[in-house]
Amino acid sequence: MDEETGYGAVRSRDARFDGAFFFAVETTGIYCRPSCPAVTPKRENVRYYATAAAAQGSGFRACRRCRPDAAPGSAEWNVRADVVGRAMRMIGDGVVDREGVAGLAVRLGYSARQVQRQLTTELGAGPVALARAQRAHTARVLLQTTELPVTEIAFAAGFASVRQFNDTIRTVYASTPTELRAAGNRGGTRRTAATPSAGIPLRLAHRGPYQAAAAFDLLSAEAVQGIEEVAGAPGARTYRRTLRLPYGTGIVAVRERLSGASAHSGGWLDARLHLTDLRDLTTAVQRLRRLFDLDADPYAVDERLGSDSRLAPLVAARPGLRSPGAADPEELAVRALVGPHEAENLVRTHGKALDAPCGTLTHVFPEPAALAESGGTLGALATALADGTLRLDPGADREAAQAALLTLPGLDEHVVAVIRTRALGDPDVAPPGAQVPDTWRPWRSYALRHLAAAEPEGEEK
Repeated sequence: MDEETGYGAVRSRDARFDGAFFFAVETTGIYCRPSCPAVTPKRENVRYYATAAAAQGSGFRACRRCRPDAAPGSAEWNVRADVVGRAMRMIGDGVVDREGVAGLAVRLGYSARQVQRQLTTELGAGPVALARAQRAHTARVLLQTTELPVTEIAFAAGFASVRQFNDTIRTVYASTPTELRAAGNRGGTRRTAATPSAGIPLRLAHRGPYQAAAAFDLLSAEAVQGIEEVAGAPGARTYRRTLRLPYGTGIVAVRERLSGASAHSGGWLDARLHLTDLRDLTTAVQRLRRLFDLDADPYAVDERLGSDSRLAPLVAARPGLRSPGAADPEELAVRALVGPHEAENLVRTHGKALDAPCGTLTHVFPEPAALAESGGTLGALATALADGTLRLDPGADREAAQAALLTLPGLDEHVVAVIRTRALGDPDVAPPGAQVPDTWRPWRSYALRHLAAAEPEGEEK
């Protein structure tokens, strides 16, 4: 993106670019999202950054008005299949916090030095700085939405020490943790006690219009009893499900919200997370964002698909239609293979029971290792997932994953296409053998969602 486009987005406060880049003002020492409502700075004082971490690394602190750290993530990281895109998806999933830069590098198949160089060259920040920016955002959410003690928040957000936590909060927000919590209270943010019954309230931001009805229709049709439910009337539904996370388990509730977004704005989905271990907060949020496809760029998708004569009326009827992903890629792969009825049987026979059932939610979907002795294609798939022969995590190489899937005996190519679309979040998948126009690239997954949504009662062909 050139400087002319960047300043034009800043001057017009264009929310379409929120998360795609950040701008900083040298005279104030503050960085913002493009839609910030503050007075437009002079052009000569503006600097542009690909990530919030890069702006922070240059000495700028986050704006208190537009909260740039809460902007939707760049759609680029979900689209790109290169090392930088894969790394950003894994950092978002908390890999650096759990495994360090060395663990990230091993997963990418590069040396730590190569990963550092590529990220710094392109994004202006290395993996440690990017993870730190994410931890700071997690800490702010906990400070301003819960009554947890500051010390507990420090470790829940992923910091190694309270001192590191305090230094980071001062650097990023120019406030102490106590001041940041007080500022949130003055701004009307409602805090709750962090208890299993209260959970953590969240706003999951997205850019542009969002077809919540289509997403909730799909999730309702696919819901597996025991781990998922969709309750309420259309337009006011709540999707609830259990989560298997690195440190424990979780239950999330996400409310359907009618999109009021205009051509240049965004919105959010209200959610509430109940976690057995608060260290899973960042990972849980990122997995929900992938499930609901909240980091997509609906403007780019609609512009390309809307130029096609067959798709144009569908895009006009459902602007901002998303291609939902998966909260748990391994679970999605198994479900794509066996179907919903057998998935319910697997939950009952192999799923991990919750310590305390929550309504109809009683289990977490079984881990691959628990299904490895199943025999047949399911056993082969579960074994490959359990031993790492097949990787479907957020940073997995999509081509390598597809190749590994196709070596499994009895796995249908159509199932592989579903896994690549949903579990791997690939925006450009076409069904095997289908004559799909090249003009739909790189958004063929979205084109197929439009065709499916247009079918009576959302039935797919």
